[in-house]
Amino acid sequence: MQLNQSTDIGLRVVMLLGTRGGKTTVDELAQSLAVPRNHLAKIVQRLQHLGLIETIRGRGGGVLLADGATSASIGGLIRRLEADGEVVNCDTPACPLRTGCRLRGALRRAQEAFYASLDEVTVGDLLHAPTRDLLLSLTSR
Repeated sequence: MQLNQSTDIGLRVVMLLGTRGGKTTVDELAQSLAVPRNHLAKIVQRLQHLGLIETIRGRGGGVLLADGATSASIGGLIRRLEADGEVVNCDTPACPLRTGCRLRGALRRAQEAFYASLDEVTVGDLLHAPTRDLLLSLTSR
């Protein structure tokens, strides 16, 4: 299974904000993560709607990790960012095996096992060394 690029960047944003401990700007995040600003702004908006980050508008505004976000499950976060996408799409174009194929069910179970294994990992778990040190080095760019 491969995560979409927005999910990958969203996880990195949450981890980076978790190490910074204060607010930062979308421009600073985009530069630190080497991501186009407009793409990152859409991801930040999605993370805000999910309640993982807070945004403050205006002069002196910025982005920061929401209270309690470090206890969020990575499995749950990925489920929400991936928007219930399946490993395979049997509907478009319509697969002639749909009515009797067992592959889709097997892949759904495998996908759920993948998420379940990540349910045990929290955002806070990802913020320890050596990852923390790497994330902090991105802030000095």
